[in-house]
Amino acid sequence: MQQHARTADLRPGVPSTSRYRNVRARSEALCAPLATDDYQVQSVLETSPPKWHLAHLTWFFETFVLAPYAPGYRVFHPRYGELFNSYYQTVGQPFARPSRHVLSRPTVEEVYRYRAHVDAAMLDLIDRPPAASAAEIARRVELGLHHEQQHQELLLMDIKHNFSVNPLAPVYRAREPAAPRTAVALRWIDFKGGLREIGADGDAFCFDNETPRHKVWLEDFRLGSRLVTNAEYLAFIEAGGYRQPQHWLADGWSAVRERGWTAPLYWRQADGAWQEFTLGGLLPLDPAAPVCHVSGYEADAYARWRGARLPTEAELEVATAGRAVSGNFVESDLLHPRAAQGEMDGQWFGDVWEWTQSAYAPYPGYRPQEGALGEYNGKFMGNQYVLRGGCCATPQSHQRASYRNFFYLHDRWPFTGIRLAAEA
Repeated sequence: MQQHARTADLRPGVPSTSRYRNVRARSEALCAPLATDDYQVQSVLETSPPKWHLAHLTWFFETFVLAPYAPGYRVFHPRYGELFNSYYQTVGQPFARPSRHVLSRPTVEEVYRYRAHVDAAMLDLIDRPPAASAAEIARRVELGLHHEQQHQELLLMDIKHNFSVNPLAPVYRAREPAAPRTAVALRWIDFKGGLREIGADGDAFCFDNETPRHKVWLEDFRLGSRLVTNAEYLAFIEAGGYRQPQHWLADGWSAVRERGWTAPLYWRQADGAWQEFTLGGLLPLDPAAPVCHVSGYEADAYARWRGARLPTEAELEVATAGRAVSGNFVESDLLHPRAAQGEMDGQWFGDVWEWTQSAYAPYPGYRPQEGALGEYNGKFMGNQYVLRGGCCATPQSHQRASYRNFFYLHDRWPFTGIRLAAEA
């Protein structure tokens, strides 16, 4: 997933002031545990400072809703458009991403004043939109709220990485180690193939990369009933998986050697025992929990080692279509993958984003929208791979069976994990 909103299939919707308030307040609540100094940290290129996230989300509403549609609106600061633009080249030159951490000004206090300024104008506009543009305002507000929910997930991912590089192993939110649990046995679930349809359907919100709905041909296939666990992945490590090139794609094997990978991103070994850095600090590795923070290369190598493969995105969408979107999302407040529960049928949503073998590419008939709001999605449809299902940092209301997340195969900082697939 990139750090900014996918463009939307701008379907009718009527966002309420209460929904706007709730989504915006959630972003600030996620930052509540931070000290002022934490707002400025950007540990690697892929992450952004929390302060930047809060300001960028506000810039989005100011630029794409208030500026064009709120009569008499005055921007909070004329240079914020440069500082907090992400990749929207058609509305200005963004400030260089690698240097976001050098922006000591505006201060955290000023960013919160910026949010308050924009929120006041937005609430007034949502309550009293100009009749001629009410439908378009509603669609853009809905897009902005989903954009904010994306960044809420990214905030947690980035804070985790920012804290992980600190030898003090800071705690974002204290949590007790998971109680010992035996993993639910993995079983294969068979699915019939044939001519199927995937893609967003109906009038609910979706991003444009989920459209158009179209037909795909699938052979009969099977999926693991749950996600791959830490204990199962540890067996791969102990069997020499990171030293055996036969399991790896060529680029993956190069990444292993060049980057020195020997385990998932946040695993650490001390006195012969494995620990995992979490948002709750450094904790003992939970053997029954889903393995997390593995790259697409590691996911693929593990699947090959198991004599299986990664699923396609079409297989996962067919398997999850019609299922209730329930599971371990950010609302669970665990902020960490959870071992599959005995009553769960498939662990289909939440916990970790599931790598697929599907390249992130346009669906047949896809056309990016005109204008700045159509700029983002299509131009990133190259060299990335699709992930499905959401994770423990994803807002539940933001997830659906057709949702297409995407990352580079080398990315490990997101909450990414593995589900096995095979031919039936």
